[in-house]
Amino acid sequence: MDRGCDLSCVARCVRLAIAAAVVAWCGAASAQTAPESHRLAPNGQTPHMNYLHYCAGCHLPDGSGKPDKGIPNMRGVLGEFLRVEGGREFIVKVPGVSHTPLADSDVAALMNWLLDSIARPSTPPNTPPYTAAEVTRLRSVRMVDIPATRKEIVERLERAGYTQVR
Repeated sequence: MDRGCDLSCVARCVRLAIAAAVVAWCGAASAQTAPESHRLAPNGQTPHMNYLHYCAGCHLPDGSGKPDKGIPNMRGVLGEFLRVEGGREFIVKVPGVSHTPLADSDVAALMNWLLDSIARPSTPPNTPPYTAAEVTRLRSVRMVDIPATRKEIVERLERAGYTQVR
């Protein structure tokens, strides 16, 4: 008797193919409504995974940083920078962001994820999302004196009544 593929083998393969198609379709449908932390950035990674890969080494997985070593805490604080002149630009021009190998579209997705997750509740309501074009423009001009620029922005924030940003 020939041990080749008989009718039951073909039927089993068809059922497996249909099941795989249904699983793939369900996955695509759920990705369209997935929370921001699970949406893929243009590079195929979630913004959270890009954060863990490119930022968490210094800022730690929870965003707490190492303030005693000059790495600022971002938890519940980063969004405050958007409240004063130069702050929105500053957080894209810091060395870890401006020098990352991520594409500008991936950086925009990462910044939007940060502001909607780690930075909460400090992110102002109705904050416009970063776009790839904005990130391209901001990353094209490097900051000369990062500590002095940060100090100026923190002083503006403190004068405006935001004191948790040190």
